[in-house]
Amino acid sequence: MSMAMTGHLAKILNDNQESLLEEWLGGMLSRMVRRDKTAEADIRQHATRFIPLVVKAIEKGQAYDFDSPAFADVRAQLAEMSAARVRQGFSPTETATFIFALKEPLFALLRSTLAADPAALTAELTDTGRLFDRMGLYTVEEYQRSRENVIMRQQQELLELSTPVVQLWKDVLALPLIGTLDSARTQVVMENLLQKIIETGASIAIIDITGVPTVDTLVAQHLLKTVAAARLMGADCIISGIRPQIAQTIVHLGVNLEDVTTKATLADAFLVALKRVGATVTRTDKAA
Repeated sequence: MSMAMTGHLAKILNDNQESLLEEWLGGMLSRMVRRDKTAEADIRQHATRFIPLVVKAIEKGQAYDFDSPAFADVRAQLAEMSAARVRQGFSPTETATFIFALKEPLFALLRSTLAADPAALTAELTDTGRLFDRMGLYTVEEYQRSRENVIMRQQQELLELSTPVVQLWKDVLALPLIGTLDSARTQVVMENLLQKIIETGASIAIIDITGVPTVDTLVAQHLLKTVAAARLMGADCIISGIRPQIAQTIVHLGVNLEDVTTKATLADAFLVALKRVGATVTRTDKAA
């Protein structure tokens, strides 16, 4: 590719920025399913910044190589735009339209400008098409990467919300578990419990499994590991919420819980914990 060839696109973009921008925005907005003023203002801001960045990249690199260092600012802007589209709830197709909607008015300008030079026109259309196709694919890749990051962050937040450690009494913590335990969630359970033991100096931790639907070998092993880790931190554990069906399953699996205090309900476990820390609860008769 000669310098003269790369100069055609940069010059056309530079000389027709305002008209290209309006045609480009018109094409994009006509394809948008969901319209609101905030989204339109955001698109206009990104589009206004985009054309000068492409011109600068072409002039700097003297080539249409989108993966070259000369296009670093263009890639950064497309990544920022794709991340914004994820937060605003746009689809991957709507995000890629940001790039592909510019091809139509740009190609029309190339045809009119280079009509007298068919060879140059063919070369420019081919190279420009490849460049914009690459940029369109890049926006989709960045969109997917941003969405995966959002999903991973939400999963982590849900894990932390689903494993609250609460202080029931001085030196007594409770960890009510709800739902299925897997390796990832068990790791969060253990980390949250140990961190709370450090923060409060608690000596008793009640792990309540009333909300755990089933207990298999893996879940039992996770519970025993959590109990062992808490002991290393100086806290003893009581497992409560063991229903008859779960008790039968644990016996059937041959899981050894002899070293662990177990209770049928959280209330029973709490009374045991109070007794161990030297506290008592006395019921006062109102009539008296």
